Amino acid sequence: MRLTKMLVTPGRPYPLGASVDDSGVNFALFSAHATAVYLCVYDASGVNELARVALPRQSDHIWHGHIEGLALDCCYGYRVDGPYQPELGHRFNVNKLLLDPYAKLLLGELVDHPSHYAYQQQHPDADLSFCSLDSGDFMPKCKIVDTRNLSPIPAVAKEYDQTQPSLSLRRSIIYEMHVKGFTQLFPDLTEAERGRFSGIANANVVQYIKNLGVTAVELLPVQQFASEPFLQQKQLSNYWGYNSIGFFAPHQAYLNNADINEFRQMVAALHQSGIEVLLDVVYNHTAEGDCRGPSLCFRGIDNLSYYRLHPQQPRYYINDTGCGNSVDLSNPHVLRLVMDSLRYWVEVMGVDGFRFDLAATLGREPQGFNVNSSFFDAIKQDPVLSQVRLIAEPWDIGPGGYQLGHFPMGWSEWNDRYRDTVRRFWRGDAGMLPEFARRFHGSSDLFEHAGRRPSASINFITSHDGFTLTDLVSYRQRHNDANGEQSRDGHQENFSDNCGMEGVSQDLHIQALRTRQSRNMLTTLLLSQGVPMLLAGDELGHSQQGNNNAYCQDNTTTWLSWQQDIQRDEQLQFTRRLIKLRQRFPLLCHREYIHDSCTTGSPALDWFCRQGSPMTKTLWSEAQTRTLSVVISGELEAQPQCRQALLLMLNADDESLHFTLPTISGISHWDCLIHTQDSGFDSETKGYFAGGAAKQFLLQSKSLMVFYAQFEGAN
Repeated sequence: MRLTKMLVTPGRPYPLGASVDDSGVNFALFSAHATAVYLCVYDASGVNELARVALPRQSDHIWHGHIEGLALDCCYGYRVDGPYQPELGHRFNVNKLLLDPYAKLLLGELVDHPSHYAYQQQHPDADLSFCSLDSGDFMPKCKIVDTRNLSPIPAVAKEYDQTQPSLSLRRSIIYEMHVKGFTQLFPDLTEAERGRFSGIANANVVQYIKNLGVTAVELLPVQQFASEPFLQQKQLSNYWGYNSIGFFAPHQAYLNNADINEFRQMVAALHQSGIEVLLDVVYNHTAEGDCRGPSLCFRGIDNLSYYRLHPQQPRYYINDTGCGNSVDLSNPHVLRLVMDSLRYWVEVMGVDGFRFDLAATLGREPQGFNVNSSFFDAIKQDPVLSQVRLIAEPWDIGPGGYQLGHFPMGWSEWNDRYRDTVRRFWRGDAGMLPEFARRFHGSSDLFEHAGRRPSASINFITSHDGFTLTDLVSYRQRHNDANGEQSRDGHQENFSDNCGMEGVSQDLHIQALRTRQSRNMLTTLLLSQGVPMLLAGDELGHSQQGNNNAYCQDNTTTWLSWQQDIQRDEQLQFTRRLIKLRQRFPLLCHREYIHDSCTTGSPALDWFCRQGSPMTKTLWSEAQTRTLSVVISGELEAQPQCRQALLLMLNADDESLHFTLPTISGISHWDCLIHTQDSGFDSETKGYFAGGAAKQFLLQSKSLMVFYAQFEGAN
């Protein structure tokens, strides 16, 4: 039936977006400065436009209308009319088909075409000109989604016993992964599952993640994103996905059948295995870029409301993100959009929390970053969002943009100082002992002053952004030529070390050193106070051939290889052992910061030099010392009378050195749980691996040992 025969009424201004009811569909769109809003209705294919209707009413800047009897398989988009005055911040152009900011699903591809630009690209005054080309044929369409009768997603299954108490953030082990990169080459998946949410939901994939021992997956952006025109022109794409254009819609390429239930089924499958799902979300900027970018959604709906513009020259965007624009969360309507989006992903899609990309931008107000900004206050008072995991990337590139340690109570933060310190310590940089101790301790100097706990620190050695763990010990320089920017992109300083040769090496000595260094950093990560985050593939020795900015490499550079070999299997088994060790000893993830010594109480954390003596101010200041021992002790939560201790001996020196066990009252016997030394290196210390009474051990260069002891008299 043609839409012209259907009844169009004013409808209601809330909820925003396309809302299905018993009689039809209600449409509502915010625009404070538009003069007219036209709803374009398409058939189920998204190709044929059925009708164009002006939304009949505006209520407090919300344009709305209801269409009775509209088929639920229809698609739609908007055209918004108003002034085209870039010098005043207005960029309306009714010739541009625009996405609904509240669209739950998109259909069709975004095809790079001159019609997407509201201005004439070849005009001498560029964006001040006006382009009348129609973009409708080159835009994806919004799909109507009825969410009224969706079944609830089961909560995360939690095991209640002494070895795995109910999961809290401090007990979490986060696993950062990419939907396509993880599944594209995974064995025994169907072609339809490769690169998609259904691949993550596959029982074999879920079992792998569960067997690894991690408690939460953190997915790189899965909200609808677009590839920048400059990448498309180079036959590349935005692989990571940090270029959002739809805050509610799952990314089309990760779906098989254009059904949001595919995402929900993935979440349910992970939840049933006790694994939380966290989303990496991008609300700080959009895919529309700077003043010369395309008009795809927000820019054409109400540029002046959605973006932060220069007060004196509103033609230009404030670019604190480095991506061309910055979303204006000080506008209450824009803030509502973000809050509605977050609640939707929790309440409808079932996720357990979020990692916020460039989160400093979200807290920016006219005077700068504000820990009491409207965004943080809105989260704090929200009964749903205040209860989920909230993780900040605590920086952007704007003035005062580095805000590590300054986010509100209840938030955790990516701790790049932890990353850099651990890398530099194991590389052998001078003077690293005090900084290493602070980071290992949970970075109390950064977080405790505000009453926050060790779980505020998300510790990581590697992430999607930068070298993989294998590349961190194989390359001194970035090798990003494939990105087409002459290797000028990506971090210049990575605090990496190639162990004697740049890139792949057949030298057995270099290979052994690289293995030790990888395991040293993994062990440090899993034994530090705070919440560890592991980059997917590091447990398999994945390499990106030295590319430390592989955001546009949708190929085997970033796709994980699952081919088995001895070295990869040994690395995987070592990682699993480490994770089990952390789960076995809750004292590694203590609720509060540990400031006591083992001589005064429990829990306790004590530092020793390699000779077994307590660290002194003089010893801490010895810049050339690259060795350290630490003892963490405490009572078991389930058995308060059982006091245990872990001893970690660290040798970041280039020479093999003798370490003496520290003397601790109540401990006479240590057992080695794990070590990173080369196979066979323990010839001089055979007894201690079985728990012997040896007091001194030779640690190979660039290696560590972890011991366990139970205090005498403990049950």
